[in-house]
Amino acid sequence: MAATPATQPLQVLGIAGSLRRASYNRQLLESARRLAPPALVITPFDIAEVPLYNADHDTDAARPEAVRRLKQAIAASDAVLFAAPEYNHGVPGVLQNAIDWASRPAFASPLAGKPVGMMGASGGISGTMRGQQALKLVLMSTLALMFPHAGIAITLAKDKFDAGGTLAHEPTRELLAVYLADFERWVRRQAALPR
Repeated sequence: MAATPATQPLQVLGIAGSLRRASYNRQLLESARRLAPPALVITPFDIAEVPLYNADHDTDAARPEAVRRLKQAIAASDAVLFAAPEYNHGVPGVLQNAIDWASRPAFASPLAGKPVGMMGASGGISGTMRGQQALKLVLMSTLALMFPHAGIAITLAKDKFDAGGTLAHEPTRELLAVYLADFERWVRRQAALPR
C-alpha cells in the first residue's frame, strides 16, 4: 500500500455480504458512504456475479471476469470495508466465496497487507457479533490488516432503518460516523508505516 497524503481522499471498497437488494447490510454500506468523512470515499462492489470458487478456473487464462474485477477493485483501493449479515453464527457463503477467490494465489492476494474494517446489521438482538468474529478469522488468514476495533454490530435493524432504507436511528448514526472517522485515521497510519 502506497503512502497516502493526509489531503488525498482514501478510496475504500465497500462489500456487502448479502445478495438481497433490500438487505440491511447493503443499506448499512450506503449509510456508511453517506456518513463517511469527506476524505473517505466508499465505493460499493456487488459480488452477485462472482461464481462459486473452482480451482480449475483460477488461472490467468480462465479466471472469470467478475473475479478479475473484484481482485482489481481490491488492489486499487486503499482499504476494504465489509458489511455482512451473520448466517448460522458465521460468514455468509457468498462473502466467503468472494474472499476465497480474492485470497488466491496464496501470499500474492490483493487482500494481503490491505487494511480492512467490518460492520454488520441484523434483525436479531446480538447483531452480527459472532459472524464478525468468524469473518475476522477468515480475513486474518488472507494476511489482511484488521482494523483493531470491536466493529459495528447493529441489533434489531428493522427499528434502526426507515422505510427508504436509510439508517435513521440517531445514536447508531453517530456511532457509525465515529467508527468511520477512526477507520480513516487508522488506514492513513497504516499507509505511513514502512513495508
